[in-house]
Amino acid sequence: MSRLFDNYVMVDWSAAAKPATGADSIWIGTLRRDVRLQLRFEAQNPPTRKAALEAINSLLAEFDKRGDRTLIGFDFPFGYPTGTAAALKFEGMPWAAMQAFLTKEIKDKPDNANNRFQVAAMMNRLISGGPFPFWGCPPRDVLTTLQSKKTRPHGPGDLPEHRLAELAAKGASPIWKLYTAGSVGSQALTGIPVVKKLRDARPDARIWPFETGYKALGREDLDGVRIVMAEIYPSMVRAVPAPGEVKDLAQVRAIAEHFATLDEAGRLAAAFGPAKGLSEAQIETIEHEEGWILGA
Repeated sequence: MSRLFDNYVMVDWSAAAKPATGADSIWIGTLRRDVRLQLRFEAQNPPTRKAALEAINSLLAEFDKRGDRTLIGFDFPFGYPTGTAAALKFEGMPWAAMQAFLTKEIKDKPDNANNRFQVAAMMNRLISGGPFPFWGCPPRDVLTTLQSKKTRPHGPGDLPEHRLAELAAKGASPIWKLYTAGSVGSQALTGIPVVKKLRDARPDARIWPFETGYKALGREDLDGVRIVMAEIYPSMVRAVPAPGEVKDLAQVRAIAEHFATLDEAGRLAAAFGPAKGLSEAQIETIEHEEGWILGA
């Protein structure tokens, strides 16, 4: 079986409120084909989300000239736990409704200043009328509908604390956590609008599994598709930093090499398909609202 992709772009995202580089900032790791069609790795460390989007678009413009197909992985959830869109009284396909809402409401300035805590507080108000289910913020951002710490556990009748993918990928943090270590919730709030912008600008792009289906993908499924965007969880692959290298850089390199190796062996196609033990109803939930972690 021939490989699905020519290049593999893996993005370690950040919701930082000011420009940042080095550890705990945005890292873009790219395994790309050179003139001899051999893979070589390069990394970028843009200081802002605006610069990161520009860097990704620049890479894609280069790949377009060669007619390449590229896998882009982002290390944040593309969707929310089942029932979130309904709790917010959104209409239409849940994943698309959440994308549209966040793209409209999140204000992310060129210097990384953003209103993610205020948007989360508004969502809490709409969902529960109080500081639930989102939690975590600096003291200056505390509101009656957003507290610095978790106020109560998830119980019967509440939205789930975890997506199905997070239950499968041991150690993955819940999307409701917005601050301090493991705060993937803030990454999703600032990252999902970027995924939508990339998709809206590219008729030849698809968001997995929402637009492709949660199924094994063959080359025939990607006819006319040049970009596939997927959620990744770099910690599921062991990464060993070189001397003086930050962990984030090692992780994007390791996960890019992981997917490239699977692709060369003809095994990446199956990774886009359902994990074992999922019911038809769960697969539908993943396709319509929650999304999934590639390779989980």
